[in-house]
Amino acid sequence: MRIPLSWLREYIQIPAETSAQDIADILTRIGFEEEEIISYGADIVGPIVVGEVLEFVEEPQSNGKVIRWCQVRVGADQINGIVCGARNFFVGDKVVVSLPGAVLPGGFAIAGRKTYGHVSDGMICSARELMLSDDHEGIIRLSELGIEAEVGTDAIELLGLIDDVVDISVLPDRGYAMSMRGIAREISTATGWAWTDPAAFEAPIKNSDKAVQGSIVDAGAASRLVLRTMDNFNPTAPSPQWMQRRLFLAGMRSISLAVDITNYIMIEMGQPLHAFDADKLHGAIQVRNAGKGVVLETLDHVQRNLDPSDIVIADDNGAVALAGTMGGAATEISETTSRIVIEAACFSSGNVARTSRAHKLSSEASRRFERGMDNELGPSASARASALLTEFGGAHEVGAIEVDRRESLRVIEMNVNFPSKVIGTPLTDEEVRHALIAVGCTIDDAKSDWKVTVPSWRTDIVGKADLVEEVIRIVGYERIPTVVPTAPSGLGLTPAQRLRRRVSHLVAQAGAVEVLSYPFMGAADLDALRIPLDDPRRKAVSLANPISAESPMMRTTLLAPLMATARRNVGRGHTDVAVYEMGLVVLPTSETLSAPQLPIDKRPTDEQLNQLNESVPFQPEYVAAVLGGLIQRGESVLTLSKTWSWSDAIGLALRIVETAGLTAETVSMEREPWHPGRVAAISVDGNVVGFAGELHPRVVEGYGLPARSCALELDFSALSAMAQHITSATLLRSLPKATFDVALVVPQSVPAAVVREVIERNAGELLESAEIFDVYTGAQVAESFKSVAVAVTLRAADRTLTDAEIGAVREQVVQAASDTLGAVLR
Repeated sequence: MRIPLSWLREYIQIPAETSAQDIADILTRIGFEEEEIISYGADIVGPIVVGEVLEFVEEPQSNGKVIRWCQVRVGADQINGIVCGARNFFVGDKVVVSLPGAVLPGGFAIAGRKTYGHVSDGMICSARELMLSDDHEGIIRLSELGIEAEVGTDAIELLGLIDDVVDISVLPDRGYAMSMRGIAREISTATGWAWTDPAAFEAPIKNSDKAVQGSIVDAGAASRLVLRTMDNFNPTAPSPQWMQRRLFLAGMRSISLAVDITNYIMIEMGQPLHAFDADKLHGAIQVRNAGKGVVLETLDHVQRNLDPSDIVIADDNGAVALAGTMGGAATEISETTSRIVIEAACFSSGNVARTSRAHKLSSEASRRFERGMDNELGPSASARASALLTEFGGAHEVGAIEVDRRESLRVIEMNVNFPSKVIGTPLTDEEVRHALIAVGCTIDDAKSDWKVTVPSWRTDIVGKADLVEEVIRIVGYERIPTVVPTAPSGLGLTPAQRLRRRVSHLVAQAGAVEVLSYPFMGAADLDALRIPLDDPRRKAVSLANPISAESPMMRTTLLAPLMATARRNVGRGHTDVAVYEMGLVVLPTSETLSAPQLPIDKRPTDEQLNQLNESVPFQPEYVAAVLGGLIQRGESVLTLSKTWSWSDAIGLALRIVETAGLTAETVSMEREPWHPGRVAAISVDGNVVGFAGELHPRVVEGYGLPARSCALELDFSALSAMAQHITSATLLRSLPKATFDVALVVPQSVPAAVVREVIERNAGELLESAEIFDVYTGAQVAESFKSVAVAVTLRAADRTLTDAEIGAVREQVVQAASDTLGAVLR
């Protein structure tokens, strides 16, 4: 809602020193969000004056353009020669002239300059050049604006070129605030400044046989209908300049006198009006449902197929307007219109909102109706339109009719102490009474239980809580006390929470970055991961109203959104990518029940609540990572670059299991989207808890990831349920470590992880870690065999290890590998 300050000052006594920012601050304090403050004409510098065209000569130019060399009187004894390219003015016209030294909006300085063979001593201005409107068809003729002024008069003040506009955001339930009347009342309430209600005048309804009649046919379509019939209207009469200027500042353009008047009153009072050409109507006006098979051409010249439930304004021939949204082209005001019907109604807010959205047709009128209308405004708003049409268009009111189906004003019972209890700070009875009266309520406070009557314009106040909101809005939000809640006693993090934190730290320390993805996916994501059609991961919960049509399902695997995140990072130049996520997946089963339809008028039964709980699908927490490119980049010959590989993914997965205090086993098993033969199933006590390894080359290519990228995905909920939670601290070993490498040749069918497990089981209590750092096949190893190199770290808690102790462990693990796997030391 754009609020021109000059217009606002007409209804409220604003102190002269009050700025636009002051007004914005006041409105913000009472619940309206400031969008922006626009200062029109702040950079304008005079002299800009009224001039009279004495004569001109049209001079064709070599470029085909015709200019006018004009003699313009700009003062009692001053005539300036001015070159002008416009041709819409005549000798004797009063125009607006910017003289040398003036500065127009945008910093455009005016100076005497030679052009087209003449010295042009000023400029004759158009409306756009002065920011009066967007019209640039020709220069301003003051007679067309209905302005009489002496030559030399200051045009800056005459035309109101300098003005400030405060633009605010109006909440969806505050329809009354989408008007100068509503804003003036709000500011007066907040400041105590006196204000004048533009709707506070007598608006009699005088019926006549010459007046167009009307009725409300369908109950619920409207609560009030007022029709005023005007005769002898001059359709060529211009809108007054002050009205055009105010409409422009409010964000609307001038169209014609009749339309401008309806728009002006809509902004002034908040009541949308519509003007019909009475000679194009057939019979009486009806407000009713559209019915079946109705097609209406609206003012935007679009043929619209109406829904039977749409509310329309109709005559004997059918629909002539979409009620509260847009008029019809068949009854539009034209240059031949002489009889006008002004319609002012209070339509159903819900019906208007539904119609507007169904036809994707949002108008200034619909935005007000759907927020809730003051049903008292119809007579006064239409009477104001009648007076303006009479004053500026020569029209004469021949009669009016009213159909009134309004319900009585809403009465809410509230205990006087209720606001204090809700707000949390004591308020006196007088403070509560003053606040409610300030917003327009009347109070029967004979007892402690007050009966509060809500004013007609506050359609948003429907209960006690709304009254409390109004009270605190008036007394000041700063009165609400700030109370810090007392922290409850507790035992800190649960074992599961501690495990989650340790796992997250572990993956981050390995070099991955944690991300948070949307929990949605689509069939295309599963196709990109090469998930088979019969895979259980294809069975997903579909969303009734998805954010994106491309992701209409809840994710069944973290890899779907995580791979997209990796692709986005690579696409933005991060070619070395390592991302991970810990989050929920949704796994519906055949036993998952459909959710019951719960009642809204009473508490659901225990059986319904149980069924609701049972309808929630299984949602375990997973941990997953996508790793590709370099782990570390070599900065010198002493620091080699290292690339993520399948062994890193499997090793990281095994360490996650170990963090839970569990022993993991690796089993060769095919699983999409991993590369066959380079993926391991991670199992605990025979139960598969996840997979890790190198991604399939086609998946890598499809997502545009670095070659040989890998991934892991584990069921964290399952790990947490089986976890051996640590109850005592591990002794830190501070003495020097001892390391040795061992390379064992084993059949290619033996997984490298199995070699590592054999070493770990047989190294004894001195073992600190065993890490695979190379798997080699080639000329130096027999066919169908491979070399697995493992780095072994030993450390004792109470001594420095001797060479003999280190050698004994080495011989021990080599012998165990030989006995168990048939391994040979390379």
